[in-house]
Amino acid sequence: MGGFFGAVCKRDVIEDVFFGTDYHSHLGTRRGGMAAYDKTIGLQRDIHNIQNSPFRTKFEHIFDEMQGFSAIGCISDSDPQPLLIRTKAGSYAISTIGIINNADELVDRYLSNSFGHFNAMTGGKINSTELVASLIGLKETLVEGIAFAQEVIDGTASILLLKKGGDIIAARDKMGRLPIIIGKSEDGFCASFESFAFQKLGFETYKELGPGEIVELTADKCVQLKAPNKEMRICAFLWSYYGYPTSTYEGVNVEAMRNRNGEIMAKYDIESGDKYDIDYVGGVPDSGTPHAIGYANRSHIPFARPFIKYTPTWARSFTPAKQSERNKVAKMKQMPVIELIKDKNLLFVDDSIVRGTQLRETVEFLYENGAKSVHMRSACPPIMYGCKFLNFSRATSEMELITRSTIMELEGEEGFKYLDEYASSETERGKAMRYTISHKLGFDSLEFQSLEGLIESIGLDRCKLCTYCWDGKE
Repeated sequence: MGGFFGAVCKRDVIEDVFFGTDYHSHLGTRRGGMAAYDKTIGLQRDIHNIQNSPFRTKFEHIFDEMQGFSAIGCISDSDPQPLLIRTKAGSYAISTIGIINNADELVDRYLSNSFGHFNAMTGGKINSTELVASLIGLKETLVEGIAFAQEVIDGTASILLLKKGGDIIAARDKMGRLPIIIGKSEDGFCASFESFAFQKLGFETYKELGPGEIVELTADKCVQLKAPNKEMRICAFLWSYYGYPTSTYEGVNVEAMRNRNGEIMAKYDIESGDKYDIDYVGGVPDSGTPHAIGYANRSHIPFARPFIKYTPTWARSFTPAKQSERNKVAKMKQMPVIELIKDKNLLFVDDSIVRGTQLRETVEFLYENGAKSVHMRSACPPIMYGCKFLNFSRATSEMELITRSTIMELEGEEGFKYLDEYASSETERGKAMRYTISHKLGFDSLEFQSLEGLIESIGLDRCKLCTYCWDGKE
């Protein structure tokens, strides 16, 4: 995934953008970057690899190296950025969030005769932000170029652009799958993926951009350059997993949604008559915890933390590129509270079950420490489709999804015709998939939140939410 933050004020903003960008560190673990504009120096840029250390430690000297009344910063799980670009429309720094599925097609169709070359990355891959900038450059103005790029891209592209001169252009992706919130202070304006990122910096929420909306920020005003589109499909997974607990999207707070989500799951279990004599309800830390609190509150089963994440030196959960290394890191971070595990019947709530590899390690760890039984609840419906709109998964194939691989075991490719049945806990196919996954991962029982329950916990109209990874509907 990734996140960005930008600010333009009547004073130096490097400190604001440093902290504002750092507050997006939960969204990416590979690259961090900042760019600034100063009347004397011009555009400046700094990019670092943050795979083995946080953004903050790599940019702690930025105050001595960079200055300006306007700046942007980004955390990225993909390409190095921001990039410095020089075009007929002027020079600028640019950062993007999203994914481009048709990069080769775009180069062949629009850029093969008008652009000499791209910097090649490992494996010949094109930097997505450079491709966006090249598409923008095909039009006479930046606004026309941004709108054009977003229209022809198959995927998602939210854009933050720092112009030579200091103004910032913020453009939310055309379907609004990702948020951009504008903040305002007495000194200027900022643009941020996460709403909480600017609240500690003296900014208050000014507006949330609509799908495809483009605005230009100066120290004095926020000017709309393109009105929002009518349709929106904001990613529902933001609330379940990626969003930080204090974040609010479209007026819905993440932590509050997760509590409601857990309550709805507990209500379903109660109505289903499932009784397992559970001693404690716990969350798979960290994002599973608020779902578990909601479950515990509704079920009246005590909430507990049978194991704790050791975060002082293992702050990041998915830094390594290899799955085996990520599993090892996850296991090393888990510290048991034996008194809350030994001879106990435990029910855990996880934010989602994607591949299930780390959950298998977790369950083994709990049984090694004396658990009598381990029941699992997923705060998301079964994930049946790989996301093609956001760059948030390392999966290279849908068959890496535990749901797909399990269906293949049960019924072969024929089973993929009945994904709706497998998603439901009420059908024979759905029950068979849950039983098989439980057997694979060592659960005594398994259930997923329903899509209806998830949507209810968010509270927005279904037509405004992207639920593609669960139901395949765009």
